[in-house]
Amino acid sequence: MSTASADTVTGVGDQQGAGQARAPRRISFNPRESGIYVAFALIVVLFSFLTGGALLEPQNISNLIVQNSYVLILAIGMILIIIAGHIDLSVGSVVALTGAISAVLMVNMGMAWPIALLITLAVGAVIGAWQGYWVAYFGIPAFIVTLAGMLIFRALTLTVLGNQGIGPFPDEVRTLANGFTGGYLGNIGLGPLGGADVVSLLVGALAIAGAVVSRWRKRTARLNYLQEVDPLPMFLLKIVAAAAVVLFVVVQLARYKNLPWVLILLSVLVIGYSLVTTRAVFGRHIYAIGGNLQAATLSGVKVKSVTFWIFVNMGVLSALAGIIVAGRLNQAGPTAGNMFELDAIAAAFIGGAAVQGGVGKVVGAITGGLIMGVINNGMSLIGAPTESVNLVKGFVLLAAVAYDIWTKRRARTAA
Repeated sequence: MSTASADTVTGVGDQQGAGQARAPRRISFNPRESGIYVAFALIVVLFSFLTGGALLEPQNISNLIVQNSYVLILAIGMILIIIAGHIDLSVGSVVALTGAISAVLMVNMGMAWPIALLITLAVGAVIGAWQGYWVAYFGIPAFIVTLAGMLIFRALTLTVLGNQGIGPFPDEVRTLANGFTGGYLGNIGLGPLGGADVVSLLVGALAIAGAVVSRWRKRTARLNYLQEVDPLPMFLLKIVAAAAVVLFVVVQLARYKNLPWVLILLSVLVIGYSLVTTRAVFGRHIYAIGGNLQAATLSGVKVKSVTFWIFVNMGVLSALAGIIVAGRLNQAGPTAGNMFELDAIAAAFIGGAAVQGGVGKVVGAITGGLIMGVINNGMSLIGAPTESVNLVKGFVLLAAVAYDIWTKRRARTAA
């Protein structure tokens, strides 16, 4: 669920304590922060109309999440890389290599799947450390290092696989990639909507309640520090709108095959990385490096260390995506991960990341990935050819970056 703040208001009304003056409030729309969510809503409405409602059918929503899970996982790591002012072109090849290694360990060598998964994630960390060293400590631009990595790791994938696929994977891995939670408490009737899984509905209700409490506490804290906040009606409207979206998705999933396990994994990742980027010192250092490298260095930020670890993190997430892709296809193939890096980069930029770095949110990257997924899925449902899909995705990416540059110029002109 997206809880990113969008509209801001001038003034600091609702301040606590007697005798404090209340500044007049004015609702303002921040196009740079809110535009991505408005665009996502419009795209969903458009394709819902074009597909006759098929886009929002329970099975299709489930397929949309499962089929795009790898992009969303990669987008989480990529947004951190881009915020810091770097890029990673190798993630698709790393996905292929780590998927191949997991297949060799689990299928060819018969290793227990939990151990094989840990080893695969460790390999991803080593790959990230390799690239992070050249970028952070040797000073080679990330574009060059990861471009070399794209070629190197693709070659290693072919070497590991012997130019052939390896499978099938253990049931547990396939369940993680394609499976759903069990109906532990049975179904409940929802009138004309039919039956829905009770556990899925409870999870959705808890998620909504947790988000509401978190947003309310954040608003209260900002008021206590006399900071700008949304007026209460706008705040409530945004909360209700976001809750309605989450509830709709959860109900649709509960009507189909319950919650996909990969959705639960994604939720944990989104919450965890959102906390890191907004509340942890490490996350603030990433923004500082991307915003102004020289100022961050003079302020005592360990630039080299932070840069090194964000590439290690990208390697681990790429390995996780590699396991998900291989498990979903039930086979590790030499062409796996092809063009994945472009999907992840596009998701980050469409989601609001700035070309120069220093700007971006995890939730925004997830939204950007979902926009790409809805375009793919919607155009597939209406029978559009592949070239048309790529054409639309290309224009969407170009428009997102152009919009970012335009809003920056407008802000400088207004200042």
